[in-house]
Amino acid sequence: MQFDQGHALIIIGVGADLPNTVDDARGLADILKDPARCVYPPDQVLLLTGQNATREAILTALDTLAQSTNTPTYQSTSLPTSQSIVLIYFSGHGYQVSSSFSDVYFLMPYGYDVDRLKTTAISGTEFTAKLRAIPAQKLLVLLDCCHAGGVGDAKAPGLELTKAPLPPEAIDLLTEGRGRVLVASSQEDEKSYAGKPYSAFTLALIEALSGVGVAKQDGYVRVADVALHTRQVVPGRTNDQQHPILHFEHADNFVLAYYAGGDTQPKGLPFDVEPEIEPEPGAWTVVHGPQTKIAGDVHGPVLSGQFAGPVAVGGGEAVDMRGSQGTVYKPSGQVEQQFGDRITISADGDILVGAEPGEELDLAPSPEATRLHRILSDRMDLEEFRTLCFDLSVRYDSLRGEGLAGKARQLVLFLQKREALPRLVEWLHHQRPDIRDV
Repeated sequence: MQFDQGHALIIIGVGADLPNTVDDARGLADILKDPARCVYPPDQVLLLTGQNATREAILTALDTLAQSTNTPTYQSTSLPTSQSIVLIYFSGHGYQVSSSFSDVYFLMPYGYDVDRLKTTAISGTEFTAKLRAIPAQKLLVLLDCCHAGGVGDAKAPGLELTKAPLPPEAIDLLTEGRGRVLVASSQEDEKSYAGKPYSAFTLALIEALSGVGVAKQDGYVRVADVALHTRQVVPGRTNDQQHPILHFEHADNFVLAYYAGGDTQPKGLPFDVEPEIEPEPGAWTVVHGPQTKIAGDVHGPVLSGQFAGPVAVGGGEAVDMRGSQGTVYKPSGQVEQQFGDRITISADGDILVGAEPGEELDLAPSPEATRLHRILSDRMDLEEFRTLCFDLSVRYDSLRGEGLAGKARQLVLFLQKREALPRLVEWLHHQRPDIRDV
């Protein structure tokens, strides 16, 4: 049984300085496609992450969504509605950009440039126009836009950038029909809390889509179930510091999905770890190596850790940081450790820890590396392996070897040499919980 009406566009807009949002996007996409829970047809759930979530890709995906929901008629008579239901989720940065002559809201997708916002970001007007073009009469928009970190000091002259949770133009869309609902992760003066395995906001969404807190245990999760559950549990998990914004006063309480694959008894949550929420926004960040991490503070993201050699910032003079704890505030140019294992951060925030793969071929694999190589070779396809490399900030094309087995061999050796195999294990725990022998 499938929930044929369901269509979803799951977007993560920035990625590099908001690594937790990638897990959020994937987690939401996974539960919508989960055959034991929401049962959206897999080909009707589009996930855009990282470099695939550019301005052009997002606008094209919205156009495609409008076309695919143009004839929302289905044969199933067991469902309480026969019209397309569209869910759009954006996790990234949202900014109100003020100048001397106007205020414009922008969603910041991957590759945004504050000097070229018109051509690299998506204005609230553009976004709302794309939403308006979607003919489905049931539309839920979820925005997780007020994160810690951000564009920092990289501001175009004459512009003031202020974090903003939602486009004001989108609110006007809600008056055009009773099937329009908008939920934002936090109030205007608040930030969104990250967490494990998901952020506070996305964790609440996934719980509701699993049937937690539904008003009726009839097999369906309705839009009010999602909205009210987020409003109830997010403040409690963030010390009353994050309060979702709900705009559904004039909307019908339409069915959004199944919560148990068509059954009435919930199947539980789609993960078996105990959820944790960071103590304050920006306190938790992705670990990019055994001694190196990206962290956030009032000055913006920084590169910090124990360095094996001099560090050059933006092409400037190298500072010898060997054997000492050092911090480099995120620059507009490239950061590069020049001796020892290479650490590079591009201007876009992409991170590569360690030298280019290639010199590990003669390294004897440890038992752990051998075991992980077998798992990657036997339990993955090539496309998922490419995603793994992207998430670990290892260039797939730099891996020697033929086919999946050969490239997986060098990846585990590359990680073994840098004492980073735990990163691979953590990724498998989060992304492939079906693999029990990790």
